[in-house]
Amino acid sequence: MKKIYIFGITGFLAVLAVLSIFSFRQTDDAGTTAISQNNPSSTMKISSESFQDGGYIPPKFTADGEKINPRLLIEGVPQTAKSLALIVDDPDAPSGTFIHWTVWNISPAVAEIAENSVPAQAVQGITSDGEPGYVPPAPPNGTHRYFFKIYALDTELDLDESARISDLISAMEGHTIDKAELVGLYSRNN
Repeated sequence: MKKIYIFGITGFLAVLAVLSIFSFRQTDDAGTTAISQNNPSSTMKISSESFQDGGYIPPKFTADGEKINPRLLIEGVPQTAKSLALIVDDPDAPSGTFIHWTVWNISPAVAEIAENSVPAQAVQGITSDGEPGYVPPAPPNGTHRYFFKIYALDTELDLDESARISDLISAMEGHTIDKAELVGLYSRNN
């Protein structure tokens, strides 16, 4: 009887393992389904005149400068998009991914987010600092990566400024049409 019971549990666990392999989805640092920038069907791009992808963020946009968001340029938004969402995070933070900025219900017609501004009608959510708004990079040590991720959504989100990253990710689930990201680096030891 014991052997049958052990075999039954082992068989059940093996089936679960196989099912989990087939149901695996690649996710990004914020936990949302990733659409690779190398995906040939991806049309979106996000860039900045202030720094190159993979380059250093100027101190002006950090806790060591003016503490304002950099200018972001958005291109190639799918025509079917009803809104855009922006997530800025630091996966290198000592206590886990630090959320620096969340903004959603950005009009799909927005081609840029100006320095020190939020697009009209867009909503900012709660960051890892516990407040809405842009939290400038301030790495405690070493060089950190800051991911500026823009998502094209097929809907507007019914969230207010009290929403946290988990709320935003849940609301975006199943609504992401396209995604692009820009990575900036910052170190206080440059």
